[in-house]
This record gives sequence, C-alpha cells and structure tokens, in this order.
Amino acid sequence: MKTPREAPATGGNVLEVARALRTSLRKSDRKVCDVVLADPKRILTATVAETADLAEVSQPTVIRFCTSIGCEGFQDFKLRLAQALALGLPATHSVIADTDTPDDVADKIFDYMMTSLDWARHHLDKAALSAAVDCLTAAKRIEFFGFGASGIVARDAQQKFPLFGVPCGAEIDSHQQVMVVSMLGPGDVAVMISNTAATLSLIDIARRARARGARVIGLVGMTGPLTAECDIVLLAETLENTNIYTPTISRIAALTVVDILSTSVALRRGAAHMEDVQEMKQALSELRGTV
Repeated sequence: MKTPREAPATGGNVLEVARALRTSLRKSDRKVCDVVLADPKRILTATVAETADLAEVSQPTVIRFCTSIGCEGFQDFKLRLAQALALGLPATHSVIADTDTPDDVADKIFDYMMTSLDWARHHLDKAALSAAVDCLTAAKRIEFFGFGASGIVARDAQQKFPLFGVPCGAEIDSHQQVMVVSMLGPGDVAVMISNTAATLSLIDIARRARARGARVIGLVGMTGPLTAECDIVLLAETLENTNIYTPTISRIAALTVVDILSTSVALRRGAAHMEDVQEMKQALSELRGTV
C-alpha cells in the first residue's frame, strides 16, 4: 500500500493538492478524492455523511482523506475548498472543449487565470525576489531583453522606468540586443525574460552580459538552459493547460512579477522618489484630461 506524501498544512489550492496527491492515496481515500475533484461545489455544501455516501465509503474514510491532504479535519477541508473555489476551479477543470459555449469559455478562462496566478504566487521564491530587488535598486542602468510574448513584458517593464529610478531600455530585436549588451558594464543589470528559458539568442545575450561584468536576472516560466546563465532566477511558474491560451497566463504572471519588482524598488528609493512619481502621475492625469 502506498503511503501518501505529506501535504502542506496551509497555503496552496487544496484542489491542486488533492489532484497532485491522488495517486499516492489509499484506494478508499482516492474514491473520496475523485468525488471532490469531479464536483467540488457539491462537496462544499455536503456533510461528512453525504460525502461518504457519494464516494461509497465510510465517514472515517472521508476524515482520513482530509488529513491525508494536509487538512486538520472535514471543516478545515471545506474552508480551504471554499477558498480554492473563490480563486476559480483548478486547471484540470478548465480545459476547453469543442462543445463549450462562449459563456463556458469565459468561465473556464477566468477560473484558469485566477488559479494559475495563485499557483505562481505560492511558488515564487521570495528570497530570490528580495535578491532581485536589491540588485535592481543598486543598478546604474537596467536593460530588459525578450522575444515575442516575452518581448511585450520587456516593453512593459521598460515603460515603468520612473519607478525603477534609473535609465531603462527594452530590446526585442536580436541585432539591437547584441549592440546594447556590448555596452553594458559593472553596475548595470540585464533582465532576461523568457517563458521557456530556452531561447538560444537570449542565452547568448546573458553570457555576453555577464562577460561584460553586468548582473543578470532571469524572469522565466520554467527552469531551462537560460537559468544557468543568470545570477538570480525568478521563476513565475504557471499551470499547464491547453495551447489556446497558455501563453497569455504566462505573460500575465511575468507582468505581475515586473509590477512587484518596480513597486518594491520605488519604495526602496524613499519618500523623495515617491513624490517625484506622484508628480509624474499628476502630470499624466492632466494630459489625459482626467483632472
């Protein structure tokens, strides 16, 4: 008989925890797990007895399932289930089918987006995040590099240069990237943005940046060859889903990390810098005619 791996007592989406631990559960506990994953909204309003009847197991088995996935009991499980449903159903429930209506597609994509961002949040290395903020705060110049969807993230990061407080650039053309990285030096920071962490030209740019004495931060969606060339790696991991919209959530996760970095650096620069930022926002509001 397999022994279930210990699940985290707090944090994380309990539906994703249950899905991840399913194969390691006892056969009877797995029946409860299957019922929960098949219709979590039904279980949210069910009693222990009703859940046991649905799974065709005993009530103690239901309690044992809850503790097997890291909950203190059935009520704690239902509380965490409610939190999980508030974030949206897990990716396993969000796969788009040919028969889905526009309403179905809307619900599934929103569910998937919220669940995947919650996953990224709980898997982001906070020590690496703090190190990246330190690195960017000390930078004399910041250059962002990316291609395709990651290039969009690079452009977004560059336009937040007032928050970073130093000159920022964003290059998405390979020739321009080589030119820019050749001008970097000690005190500069190069941020490599790649969901796959496998783009060959970005790996080359990272190597060139380090050879020039610049610090290299990798903002990636998974571990890959690029991460070995970075001084600091920020993993914005998202859940796998259909190829229809996976790139969108990976981009949203990366954009969120950029917001975290730029805001944190701005706060580090003190009250005077924040006053300058507020003056800039005021000027933009006047330009838009919103004041």
